[in-house]
Amino acid sequence: MDDYKTRQGGYAPKRLVRFFAFSFRQATLVLRLKAVYLGLKTAGFPLKNQNFFRDVHEVVRLIPPGRVTSYGAIAQYLGLKSGARMVGWAMNSAHSVEDVPAHRVVNRNGLLTGKHCFPEPHTMQQRLEREGITVAEDQVQHFDRVFWSPSQHLVI
Repeated sequence: MDDYKTRQGGYAPKRLVRFFAFSFRQATLVLRLKAVYLGLKTAGFPLKNQNFFRDVHEVVRLIPPGRVTSYGAIAQYLGLKSGARMVGWAMNSAHSVEDVPAHRVVNRNGLLTGKHCFPEPHTMQQRLEREGITVAEDQVQHFDRVFWSPSQHLVI
């Protein structure tokens, strides 16, 4: 057989797993997320609905002004413990959407890793500073005080 059987009973092509050279678990997650993005039904997917990017954008809209969260915290809230990279992909598409405050999402250490997606290099920092968040050398200062966890503040 040319496929690996997944824990959920589906199949992942061996050639895809070898081509991307990462673990079978990660390849299965990527396949499932692509299926969700394309609107295909996937059994046992942890999200409430099937549009992952829209779910990420909805969570980001709920981040209060003057607070930040991380890609991983959003992924954990949506039921994807190791899905921070997918949240990053969703946020990459959010920078052009007016009502999604993408500047409030940083990496787990408070670094402004998404700043390259804004029109100007300092746009993300300027927006955060307008909300009262101190940023020095592309890192949020007092990150533990301004961090907002969706898992603690929102109920699915």
